Amino acid sequence: MATEAQSAAGSQDTATEGGVRRRDFLNVAAVSFAGVGAVAAVAPLLVQMAPPADVLALATTEVDISKIQPGQAIKTSWRKQPVFIRNLTPAEIKAANAVPLSELRDPQSLADRTKPGKANWLITLGVCTHLGCVPLGAGEGENRGPYGGYFCPCHGSAYDTAARIRSGPAPLNLQVPEYSFISPTTVQIGGGKGK
Repeated sequence: MATEAQSAAGSQDTATEGGVRRRDFLNVAAVSFAGVGAVAAVAPLLVQMAPPADVLALATTEVDISKIQPGQAIKTSWRKQPVFIRNLTPAEIKAANAVPLSELRDPQSLADRTKPGKANWLITLGVCTHLGCVPLGAGEGENRGPYGGYFCPCHGSAYDTAARIRSGPAPLNLQVPEYSFISPTTVQIGGGKGK
């Protein structure tokens, strides 16, 4: 028995001579292994929650507006939604500014819906605020409705030249997305507010 006690004491001494006991090393190794395993399990989940490349690519859209003549409008797409870009004529700007805000269901002036110094460029989402239909009026020869802007034939919502709701069931004006002019002939839709 004395020999067993001496050998146990001897092995305990050799374990503490280096400053680290075997049990401490095993505890540190086990905790480290568990930490690496947790990171390895969580990393794919974090990568999966990031937006996919096609969504990031649609975060902004650049459109060349150099060929849009006054009085014309085009349809483009941003984030898989239609966007109307319209080059207003001086007469359309005058007509929009002449409407008293008290007559509007969703009161906004043309200046609230365009950039300073660029009142002729109206950029709106082409989604009716009633049920999400795509109004007419952005294409050549399309019915622009009684107010000369946009007309949703599904339920009869009519928008004026500033894309403000004037009649029909739609509760709000066509939404203006964030956009900026990155050059005199190029507009960037999305990506924060700019010039």
